[in-house]
Amino acid sequence: MNSFVHHALHQINIAVDTTSQMLDKLEEQDLKIRPTESKFSVGELAAHLSMICEADFQISNGASSEEMDTFYNRAEPTTIKDIKDTLLHSYDVLKKGYENLSESRLQEEVTSHWGVTYTRYEWLLEIIAHLYHHRGQLHAMLVHHLSKDPGIPLFE
Repeated sequence: MNSFVHHALHQINIAVDTTSQMLDKLEEQDLKIRPTESKFSVGELAAHLSMICEADFQISNGASSEEMDTFYNRAEPTTIKDIKDTLLHSYDVLKKGYENLSESRLQEEVTSHWGVTYTRYEWLLEIIAHLYHHRGQLHAMLVHHLSKDPGIPLFE
């Protein structure tokens, strides 16, 4: 495995592990709470977060808008257990997809359905940013709206 990919996947694994720990602090009724009208509820955010690795992996492989609509329209996880299972599955799909890519495949440019072009390696970096962004939102919801500070380090 390319050492840069190995290290990037390690950072993604940290985000997945700490997200899972935060999900353990929730109760099912917490998922319905919507701290800001017209924005994600806790459950909607957690469900979105759980699918990022797999969804963004598909984007990094050039998935069309229609393919992404199909992906997002499949049964979205609605319980804490389903969200956690989806999070782990999604990471597994990403890891398996990236761990054996050759250097030339990592350097191939892929254009998203909305027109942004990155190399596959840059898409991996985008996935890290996307995960950490929404993980931070979930942490803020836990702390500031649910008064459930998870008490976990978010970085090593």
